[in-house]
Amino acid sequence: MVTSLTFGPFRLDADAGILFHGDKPTPLGQRAVALLALLLERSGSPVSKEALIETAWPGLAIEDSNLTVQIAAVRRVLENLSGGGCWIETLPRRGYRYVGPAVAVDGPDSAAAVLATTTPTLPDKPSIAVLPFSNLSGDPEQDYFTDGMVDDIITGLARINWLLVIARNSTFIYKGRAVDVKQVAHELGVRYVLEGSVRKAGGSVRVTGQMIDASTGAHVWAQRYDRCSTDIFALQDEIALSAVGAIAPSLRRAEIDRVKRKRPDSLDAYDLVLRAQLDVDSGMPDRVARALVLLDRAIELDPGYALAHGNAAMCHHCLFLRAGLQEANRAASIRHARSAILHGQDDASALTLAGFSIGMDGHDRKAAFTALEAALAISPSSALTYILGSVILGWGGEAERAIEWSERGMRLSPFDSWAFAAFDAQAMSHLLLGRYDEACRAAYKSVQANPAHSITHVQLAAALAKLGRLEEARAAAARVLELHPTFHFGRQFAGVDCAPALAQCLGDALRAAGLPE
Repeated sequence: MVTSLTFGPFRLDADAGILFHGDKPTPLGQRAVALLALLLERSGSPVSKEALIETAWPGLAIEDSNLTVQIAAVRRVLENLSGGGCWIETLPRRGYRYVGPAVAVDGPDSAAAVLATTTPTLPDKPSIAVLPFSNLSGDPEQDYFTDGMVDDIITGLARINWLLVIARNSTFIYKGRAVDVKQVAHELGVRYVLEGSVRKAGGSVRVTGQMIDASTGAHVWAQRYDRCSTDIFALQDEIALSAVGAIAPSLRRAEIDRVKRKRPDSLDAYDLVLRAQLDVDSGMPDRVARALVLLDRAIELDPGYALAHGNAAMCHHCLFLRAGLQEANRAASIRHARSAILHGQDDASALTLAGFSIGMDGHDRKAAFTALEAALAISPSSALTYILGSVILGWGGEAERAIEWSERGMRLSPFDSWAFAAFDAQAMSHLLLGRYDEACRAAYKSVQANPAHSITHVQLAAALAKLGRLEEARAAAARVLELHPTFHFGRQFAGVDCAPALAQCLGDALRAAGLPE
């Protein structure tokens, strides 16, 4: 049974870890939701700071300022949506108390339920998270260079079979924040944390790195490197190898060879791809069009740059599905994907992006999974491979396998910017299996992860319709058309080669929700 608390115009769904205002999810994070759940459960009674901290940060020693920030976030959401900022009362030096509208509780221990769904367990093999390095160059424009360096270190580490590596999309949520290493390790479910800094001046680069065993707080490795900027690729590999060597001193030569890999011939092309990456990952048509300008220039400089081709394929895929289903974009997606596979036999990221485009736009799922499985052979910790693979599986009607792949991806990257895609795969798969409550919860999580992406609202409209909640389904359908005015589900299904059984299931629900076919 879903544990929920209802108060005023709000409903807190502890099973999903989401606060709803009416039928719409709010942007409140899951730690703040857990704090609110505890305050609601003890409505009218004081709740100590210690109890709140233990609920949201179990087993961790944190500063009171962390609690203050999360409570402020709760108040801000309540105030903005319903004038309810005063519903949480501060008790000086003691804690807080909920004093708002009456609370209806369905099920015990809502706060614990929220946290239980969000904290990964420590795996039974070595595990590491690489935090964003600090940019000490004095120039914010160099952030992309620092981030790209960390991204490549993660890529190198992810090629080690016995090491679980958290994806950069999850570790980069800590960028620009003062963090407690033990807290980070607990949230991501890892033992080791690698952090550092980069200072770039002219043609030279200074990088410092240190790795901490979060279970003890001990430093297991620290090093400073001074290099020419032209040696950046060798330096990235050296840092990754030093981290692996600190975890397992008996590092084998074969693993050294795995970390080292083919790099672009042009540093300028590499720089252009780094600058394009955020816009590629946005999945928004206007931004991917901007990214394509940079990627096209990178490919002109280095025609064999596999990752540039993979990112270009992803951009054209986005434009195909979200900007009119133009055949030119579909053809360009497939063309760049084939180039990425041709030139990227040693590049898991390029193979992943290419496989996705081949599967979704080329409708060749066998070839897609040949590329995805090659990517996993190179990089077993590639969260994006599992997440994008789950989407292909979901639209292909392989429901159980889609759910399995999406869950693997989310374990490798609990806070991934592509989480909405994993939840989409879960939503359509649960829907196909007749598990409509689970489909609805997954769809709500997808909407919360990326509320600007129309397909998340498509999945939500279908799940709500299947549950007979037609008014809410129509509201979700209206949001689809706000975000994607030319949306017709029949054309969209044809665009992704939707499996017939899923097309029937989704189509019936979307008709009921009022979306055009």
